[in-house]
Amino acid sequence: MNYLDRFLSLYELPRGKAWAVQLLAVACLSIAAKVEETTVPQSVDLQVGDPKFVFEAKTILRMELLVMSTLKWRMQACTPYSFIDYFLSKISDDQHPSTSSICRSEQLILSTIRGIDFLEFRPSEIAAAVAICISGETQAVDIDKAISCFMHVDKVRVLKCLELMKDLSLISGSANRGSASASSVPQSPVGVLDAACLSYKSDEFTVGSCANSSHKSPDIKRRKPDNPSKMDSQS
Repeated sequence: MNYLDRFLSLYELPRGKAWAVQLLAVACLSIAAKVEETTVPQSVDLQVGDPKFVFEAKTILRMELLVMSTLKWRMQACTPYSFIDYFLSKISDDQHPSTSSICRSEQLILSTIRGIDFLEFRPSEIAAAVAICISGETQAVDIDKAISCFMHVDKVRVLKCLELMKDLSLISGSANRGSASASSVPQSPVGVLDAACLSYKSDEFTVGSCANSSHKSPDIKRRKPDNPSKMDSQS
């Protein structure tokens, strides 16, 4: 999500090019897997959820190069996950957070993709707000005292992030064993785009621009649907 958001803030995808959006989502997921995982899945294993298009490995690689060059190769992303353990432990008097608290925090962080307004907050501010919400499920939390324990976060912005979570009903969903938050988590790489309001202005898009100049569509294999009527209903 970090790679996708940053890329879209710098690069304009063409309007009406569904394959471009799907290719970007798969490429971002592939890059993230290469950065984080010791064993990287094959490209075909990243394209799940009955996608409209199935891309060849070389096509995904060209898109990865475009993403990485656009982001100036700054791929070690700082996300709310980088801070959540620290904030949860601070609220609990430096005790190591439970596995259930971490899991619920992960669900709540993921659910923030439902609101594009969360992009204005720093990862540490989102993590602080999430830690307060999750800790409040099992114990009484003095918000002012909790924020005072956090270093290098702005109290006003953390409170604003908390209010945004309440406005979008993210907190109540998390309290219910994470059911509402889990339902908002995308089930495929392309699903991350369903929750955001994106604007495309450019009429041109060259996936292979990092490797060579070409205005042709990338190599795409159209998956034959098991049920044509089902595909039509999804289009």
